[in-house]
Amino acid sequence: MDWDVFISHTWEDKEDIARPLAEALRQKGLRVWYDEFTLTLGDSLRRSIDHGLAQSRYGVVILSPNFFTKEWSQKELDGLAAREVSGEKVILPVWHNVT
Repeated sequence: MDWDVFISHTWEDKEDIARPLAEALRQKGLRVWYDEFTLTLGDSLRRSIDHGLAQSRYGVVILSPNFFTKEWSQKELDGLAAREVSGEKVILPVWHNVT
């Protein structure tokens, strides 16, 4: 595996939780797939995300009201859920601003 954790989030949740979480995990020595750390200009977005999903030990999914309205976030969750169907326990949900 290339990364310990993949962080799935929406851009609206980036400032409040996604970036601080990614930075904290990295400071603890984890290899974090996070868009700002991993994507570079010219990368194929879909291919990079698919690779990150497949090559991460766990997927942290930031579940927020914004998350449930975005198609892209749902696709990331679907990719992680497919791995769970095969018996891997990979999804680590983080509930954010959900009551």
